[in-house]
Amino acid sequence: MGAIKKLSSVKMSRVAFVATLMLLAAMIPEAMAGTGGTEFDAIYTLLVGWTQGTLGKIIALTMFLVGLSGGIIRQSIAAVVVGVGGALALFYGPTVIGGVVSAVI
Repeated sequence: MGAIKKLSSVKMSRVAFVATLMLLAAMIPEAMAGTGGTEFDAIYTLLVGWTQGTLGKIIALTMFLVGLSGGIIRQSIAAVVVGVGGALALFYGPTVIGGVVSAVI
């Protein structure tokens, strides 16, 4: 008798889950991915300018120098690699992200 109650409660939870998904699907408007959003262009341009401009170069150089000094202190090349990797990600990250997001299939 306990197995039947357990089975029916599992079935009821599945039915409730499916009903919730159907309700949410009915309430979601059509997808409009990648359209609009021009109000954020100014901040995007500002952040890309910071990361790829003089500020980004200063931060990237600082990352490299901190990694280099950490590598000298620890006598390991791993800290230098992390510093160089962070500097590259900071400088080239916006270009890569822009290429991935704006890619057309």
